[in-house]
Amino acid sequence: MLFSYEKEQTGVGEVVKARTIHSHLRRLSQISSRSLAGALVIGIFTFIAFHLHFSVAGTSAIFLLIVMVQSLGGDFAAAAVVSVIAFGSLDYFFTEPLFSFAVADPLDFLDLTAFLVVALVVTRLVTRLRIEVKATKMERLRTERLFRLAQELLLLEPRAVVDATCLHAFRIVFQMRAVCLFDVDSGELHCAGESRTALAERTKGAYFANKDMDDHSAWVSTRCLRVGGKTLGAIGFEDLDDPGLTAGPLAALAATFLERIHSYRNASQAVATAQSEVYRSAILDALAHEFKTPLATILAAAGGIHEAGPLRPEQEEMTATVETEAARLGQLTTRLLRMARLDREQVRPQMEYIDVVALAEQSVERYAKLRTGRGISLLKGCDYAESLADPELLRLALSQLLDNACKYSEVGSTVTLSIDVHDGIVAIRVSNTGSTIPSIERHRIFERYYRGPETRNRVSGSGLGLYVARKIALAHHGTLELEDRTSLTGTTFRLTVPLSRVEIQQHELRAAT
Repeated sequence: MLFSYEKEQTGVGEVVKARTIHSHLRRLSQISSRSLAGALVIGIFTFIAFHLHFSVAGTSAIFLLIVMVQSLGGDFAAAAVVSVIAFGSLDYFFTEPLFSFAVADPLDFLDLTAFLVVALVVTRLVTRLRIEVKATKMERLRTERLFRLAQELLLLEPRAVVDATCLHAFRIVFQMRAVCLFDVDSGELHCAGESRTALAERTKGAYFANKDMDDHSAWVSTRCLRVGGKTLGAIGFEDLDDPGLTAGPLAALAATFLERIHSYRNASQAVATAQSEVYRSAILDALAHEFKTPLATILAAAGGIHEAGPLRPEQEEMTATVETEAARLGQLTTRLLRMARLDREQVRPQMEYIDVVALAEQSVERYAKLRTGRGISLLKGCDYAESLADPELLRLALSQLLDNACKYSEVGSTVTLSIDVHDGIVAIRVSNTGSTIPSIERHRIFERYYRGPETRNRVSGSGLGLYVARKIALAHHGTLELEDRTSLTGTTFRLTVPLSRVEIQQHELRAAT
């Protein structure tokens, strides 16, 4: 890796050095050609003026005009060379003593000074004018290119994926060597063209550093793609002309294009999810109906066996097992259908005054009869807690918490449900031992359909249980949360619902006495 990096940096340095040498040689060639042309004009006029016996003043004026014309080229070096040649010709052929470069009168140096000042002033003015004209042309060209690129991006189908094909428009329109784009949403890096400066790594580095960067020596510019304060990724350009003015608008176009594709993708997923919800609901309703009919038949047959006559103990046990398991399967089917309906609908509890402690006792008693292989214990911090709640929904939420605690704990362990009252709320905690939820998953366990990668392979499930249980808690103006525990083993969920006003007043009276 180190050798490859050093070799790459060496290649970049050689490219930069070659570009610098080429630029100097081209500049020297321009100065030489322009100076040669000016010297040729000076020579021709000197020949004509000498044979026609022009005066020194007239010759100086014409030489000054030639220097001004030369200066209009905007090249001070060439104009300075022509000025020196003009002064030499004037001194050698027209100023006493003739045919000598000796200057008898120091004031003659004013000619050279005048030539150089004129050359400097004119070339400066011409250069500034040319820079402004060039900047205007570049701005117009940049605007035209941006407009053409925006047209090409808009013509792309919104369902298109971000790949090298999309980036070719950037590279071709702005005549760059390479373009790279890092899409955070997919985690993919796409490149168009062949980079000589590790543009892909530079682009990813710009995103992770969350910083726009320009490397003028390598002709590389990278920009983060931001929309509405959100960073979507980063884009890198190699051999982009005037990156200080062009890279920003190009990054804005890329960010808009990327956001357009993401929005279309999200909208498509939403439509697909809505369609799948319709199909899922229809399937669940059909399955629930198909299950309930044979389960009712099984229960009726088991009851008929009991009434048919005396049974041996082992037959009694088998019949009781059939009834228990059939009833359990019926309850599971009802709960699955109920959870599916609560998932797609707004939870509207049918409120009534209930004893939450008694409801918790019923849930624990029912789960204790099931053959889960776990012990179920109840810890009561109070004997009575009245709340305005929907008993069916609250029972469903407790069943889900107890079911999760049994499924995600070791066989032979104990699941504990504790209930107490404080600060005007009833707090129910369901705890198990032997299983924990990784910290990186804690903020996602209440999401719809979410199941951790480890639990996904251990036990079956739909990922709706905790999501629906929290919806039920919120519908009762309560909460459902995962408690932080000091122990490294075990998980505790805490469900709260408000006490009734009467119960709160009674608690306050008991506390006062």
